[in-house]
Amino acid sequence: MLAFEYISDDASLLSLVEQYQQTSLLVLDTEFVRTRTYYANLGLIQAYDGKTLALIDPIAIKDLAPFWALLTNENIIKLVHSCSEDLEVFAHYGKCQPKPLFDSQIAASLAQMGHGLGYAKLVEQCLSVELDKGESRTDWMKRPLSDAQLQYAANDVYYLYKLYPQVLAKLNELNRLDWLYEEGERLTEGRLEGVEPETAYIKVKNAFQLTREQLAYLKVLARWRLEKAVLRNLALGFVIKDHALIALAKKQPQNLADLNRMSELTEHEKRFHGKDLLKVMATADLKQLPEELDVIALKPTYKATFKAIKNIITEVSEQQNVAMEFIGSKRLIHQLMLWLYFDKQTETPLILSGWRGVLIGNRLDSISFDG
Repeated sequence: MLAFEYISDDASLLSLVEQYQQTSLLVLDTEFVRTRTYYANLGLIQAYDGKTLALIDPIAIKDLAPFWALLTNENIIKLVHSCSEDLEVFAHYGKCQPKPLFDSQIAASLAQMGHGLGYAKLVEQCLSVELDKGESRTDWMKRPLSDAQLQYAANDVYYLYKLYPQVLAKLNELNRLDWLYEEGERLTEGRLEGVEPETAYIKVKNAFQLTREQLAYLKVLARWRLEKAVLRNLALGFVIKDHALIALAKKQPQNLADLNRMSELTEHEKRFHGKDLLKVMATADLKQLPEELDVIALKPTYKATFKAIKNIITEVSEQQNVAMEFIGSKRLIHQLMLWLYFDKQTETPLILSGWRGVLIGNRLDSISFDG
């Protein structure tokens, strides 16, 4: 059984933060519930500096500001594992991002220990300890938390602190520690920027199928949905589904009778949102139409160019012993192809930046893509 302090009042949190401000390494994790909500419901924060393992109750504590301020202390390395969702939590609740950031999943990949390793697997590999995964699907919002829940949460930071020296040593041996911190910077970029209602339509599935006029309708519909979701803290799909927005943009119902005949909308969507949807669609700007969403993946030479780029990255991956997916995932190759397609006028793609750019060198200079 791991010893821990359960922090559930402001005074105890303030005392803990004062102690943590003196450390050079702080392990962090969060437990949350996210089923129907737009934002995750934060149930617990775990922290460990090698001396005090704390389980912080964000439901009981009134003011978490001292803790959020701690995360921005750049003299303290923030050690996490596969932290994308944790970073969302920090951005929403704390309006902050932890820096500098050491993500042990990324570190393990760069250290040639395995790509995409889960926490339990990394603990087993480094420490020969098999963790109990029994509480991974638990309800972190209920109170009181059980002993099993608390021990599970404590394990998430305790063993990460223990395995850190091994991963760090391997990174230093390979001269890749700077790469790791570069990735940490990239992970935190842009997370404090607010939602962008005006561009929400671009992320609607199959939006590329629409004409410019149809996109004008989708634009106002997607903006309305996003604002409704944020206001009610409801996942986008629980306001109205993507395919329903696409159908509305295509069919453009003029009244409730038209809308009620649409099979793409559920009865719930029609009943609760029908009038609002018609009002929103009436605000579409048909004089200044959005540009068509150009999908380069449909271009004739896309597959061949993609394969040529992938082959080069695979060679680099094998030579440098870095996972191909990490150097150039499908998303990063697509980003590169967008850059090529638009005559290198957009932001330099990640594959050609930082440590990836160093590894790739000029090997991609001969690649062109015009569709």
